[in-house]
Amino acid sequence: MKIAAFSGALMEYSIQEAMKITANLGFDGIEIACREPHLSPQTSLPRVKEIRRLADEHVLDIPVLGGYMGRFSESGDPECAAAYDEFLGLLERADYLETDMIRIFPGGPNAFLAADYHYEKAAHWLKKCAAEARKHEKKILLEIHNVSLIETVESSLRLLEMIGEDNVGLIHDAGNMYISDTDFGRASVTGLGSRLLHVHVKDEKRIPEAGGPGTFRNVTRHGEEHFLQCRLGEGEVDHRELFEALAETGYGGWVTLECFAPYPPPEQLAHDRDAVRQLLRETASAAVPRTVPTTAPTTTAPASPTAPTPASPSSSSVSAPAEISLPSKGK
Repeated sequence: MKIAAFSGALMEYSIQEAMKITANLGFDGIEIACREPHLSPQTSLPRVKEIRRLADEHVLDIPVLGGYMGRFSESGDPECAAAYDEFLGLLERADYLETDMIRIFPGGPNAFLAADYHYEKAAHWLKKCAAEARKHEKKILLEIHNVSLIETVESSLRLLEMIGEDNVGLIHDAGNMYISDTDFGRASVTGLGSRLLHVHVKDEKRIPEAGGPGTFRNVTRHGEEHFLQCRLGEGEVDHRELFEALAETGYGGWVTLECFAPYPPPEQLAHDRDAVRQLLRETASAAVPRTVPTTAPTTTAPASPTAPTPASPSSSSVSAPAEISLPSKGK
């Protein structure tokens, strides 16, 4: 497995500075958060070529472009068309950056509140994106994320089945799955099977009240809950079983560190880098290889809400220090 830093954790720096920090910390690559000042679907092509040149200079791969477009399930048709156009812009830039995977958000609401039409609309537009991505030999990544249609293995596989394209896969994110209070260990890895294409790593914990640095509020199946973003090993997201399962199943992809704990960014990245390297050493030596299914099992999520609808959160994302979390503003 190779380790990348998420540039979203370095947003206070220019992309040039972020790449230099990432290289100096010994990472294999950088997953670029597609927001200025780092990159966007509107970034000029000369600047995109300069980013590629800098990556070569620092010996960094760019495994993923972390796009923020999409949110098809809750948007009107004009907004969906605009998001699709943004994806096409990012797809063109992915060619110049020699990046094979692009993240798109399907949208919300929480999986346990979503109706059939939410999945149907997201699937329609994601299928269009997948068809265009195939022409460029690219893959689309959907991140398992709280406050989205794909909060669990089951809801994720449901959407993939509806999209019906084999160049669409999933980002496993134990931190997000912890927030949603769903399994993020061995069963989640084997359940996703070959549809698991990428891994995000971060730590968090539930707290009585949000308000300080690194805290946020989020709607879960338990109602509104409060969280603190932590460095790996200091929160409640135990990644050991996940890494054991990745080793046992022969996962050879990338692991990106999404570090948003309230510490200086280079310091948090260095801490989490060391924690992941230690996990990789320990789990590799203990791993017993197992066979991963070529295709993930088909699972159908409930078509109608199974819990009362709580009030929706209204501002910022889990990815950046903020008080209220939505997938729209952060990681």
